[in-house]
Formats: sequence, structure tokens, C-alpha cells
Amino acid sequence: MANIPVDATAFAAFDMKELSADSIDASLAEAGDELAVVFFWGLDCFNCEIAKKAMLAQPEAIRALGLRWFHSNVYEHRELGRRFMLHGVPTWFFFHRGKRLGRATGWHGLGQFQAAVAAAREKVRVASGLAGGQPSGKTPVD
Repeated sequence: MANIPVDATAFAAFDMKELSADSIDASLAEAGDELAVVFFWGLDCFNCEIAKKAMLAQPEAIRALGLRWFHSNVYEHRELGRRFMLHGVPTWFFFHRGKRLGRATGWHGLGQFQAAVAAAREKVRVASGLAGGQPSGKTPVD
């Protein structure tokens, strides 16, 4: 397989730390109380490149989400793909204090990604006992 350069512009723009199977748990623990997100992607993944370009087209809106960003090439780190039962990329998993909250699969626009982030934050609020009631309905984060 030829060495194809990876466009890492989005990784740098959003200060995404690269993860491997050996580093993921400690890195997520370091995020502490921040809402963490892992962007799982793959080399030569057309939809991954579309997602990165869309994020770069609206950097302030992405930064305004207040996320601690991580990324991993699951074609290189296949054990992570198995661990999280990934069937496709791009996929984003949300974590709080190392606990998996849910995921967003595919890039379906900023609005849907913002809704997935809001759903993850609501799960944190409910788990912390800060929400007034029970979560209702289906959310963009499964």
C-alpha cells in the first residue's frame, strides 16, 4: 500500500490528540470533567475528508461546542474499531469522565452534530442528578 499523506489540518485546528489502543483510556481520563469526543476516521475515507472540510469551514462553531478533541485512524488501530464495534467511519464517540455516552455516525451537518453534543451533555446532567426530570424521546446520540 502506498504511503498516502493524511490531511491533518482539522486535527491541528481543533487540537485533536491522536489516540491508540494503548493511550485511549489514560487520555480520556485526563479530560476530567470536560466532554470528550473521539473522531474515528480512516485513511482514504471520502466521508471522513468531507467531515474534516466541513468542520474547517466553520471552525468557530466547532470550537464553541467546548469539546476536548481526540482522533484515531481505525485502519491503523484496528483494535479500537473492534473495541467500539465500528461498522463505518467517520464516527464520533462522546465521553465524560471516561464513560462512553454515545456516538454520532457520519457527518450530517453542523446542526445534527450540535444536537448530538447537546444530547451527550444532557446525559451528563442526568447522570449528575442536575436535570429536573427524565430524559425524553430519542436523541441523535445512541
